[in-house]
Amino acid sequence: MVKRAFVESRPYLLLSLIFGISYFFIRDSTVPGLYQMLWKGAGVAFLALYALRRHPSFDAKLLAAVMAFGSLGDMLIEIDLIWGAIAFIGGHIVAIWLYLRNRRESLSLSQKTFAMLLIPFTVFIAWLLPGDRSLAVGIAIYAFFLAAMAAMAWTSSFSRYRVGAGALMFVVSDLLIFAREGALAESIIPWLLIWPLYYFGQFLICTGVIQTLRKDIPHR
Repeated sequence: MVKRAFVESRPYLLLSLIFGISYFFIRDSTVPGLYQMLWKGAGVAFLALYALRRHPSFDAKLLAAVMAFGSLGDMLIEIDLIWGAIAFIGGHIVAIWLYLRNRRESLSLSQKTFAMLLIPFTVFIAWLLPGDRSLAVGIAIYAFFLAAMAAMAWTSSFSRYRVGAGALMFVVSDLLIFAREGALAESIIPWLLIWPLYYFGQFLICTGVIQTLRKDIPHR
């Protein structure tokens, strides 16, 4: 049974890592733009396939949808920023649904406070970051869905060290994208950190959710 699980599921995880890690090194190469776009989307697309193959539950299907929206957003953002943002918002909404279905039974005061402050803090910072102030409102609206997703991940029954941390990495990655349009426009920091934080954030979210689902509802 273990061998069967590896054969049917884990190659998708390996392929995700191959495409996700290698994209960092080929994104400024001579690889044609269309192939780069598909390469970029493949990392998280294989996470969606991994989720579907690794567990049969409805929650795993929701997780796969989150990853699929993320993959679509990864590719669309290379064509049009707004369409990419819409795809990511779709993923955030599905993720919020997933986390609401798996709420943690009890939270400490500090955990509740962190989740409550995360949303306004993220929205405010995102609003401040772009140098082009005409983009500020749209970015703040997107940041609301992003931060709500992260807050729900933090308060869900999934591991905070994987799912919660992965969601926060996603938040930081997107804030760096916004900062790249303003205060960090001349800095190498966004170039170095945006993709690794985003991809490994998605990787932690996907594997963390599946780990919990397999523990609670084993099937293989």
